[in-house]
Amino acid sequence: MIRCVRLWTGEDNNSHFEEGSLELEPGQRGDFLTGKIDAVSVSFQETESGGAFAWHTAPIRQLVITLSGTLDFQTRDGHHFLIYPGNVLLAEDTAGSGHSWKLTDDSSWRRAYVILRPGAEVPFRAKARQSARA
Repeated sequence: MIRCVRLWTGEDNNSHFEEGSLELEPGQRGDFLTGKIDAVSVSFQETESGGAFAWHTAPIRQLVITLSGTLDFQTRDGHHFLIYPGNVLLAEDTAGSGHSWKLTDDSSWRRAYVILRPGAEVPFRAKARQSARA
């Protein structure tokens, strides 16, 4: 299982997120894998430790794969989630009030941006929501 957090713009024009994973299926040699995901480009970026980025939206629908660094993401409604090395962010909040992030450890944030082709399928599966007990 590869942890994935989906970030999107809701009808209220605010960014929201949900925890989940990328669906993996059995492959050769006992590996688990996704099918091919239709992408336009891949690029890499590094932000030195202590970095942060104020409120913004994703410039385009993309996957952000964290290679190093731990980040605290926040939405305008005050909700937070953490991203760790090896996690994938499915950034779909390309409009609205946006999100912010800051590095929380002494590492730099190294990441790969995978720009998705319009309409590309991403095998994201939301974590089952637990119902409240009475």
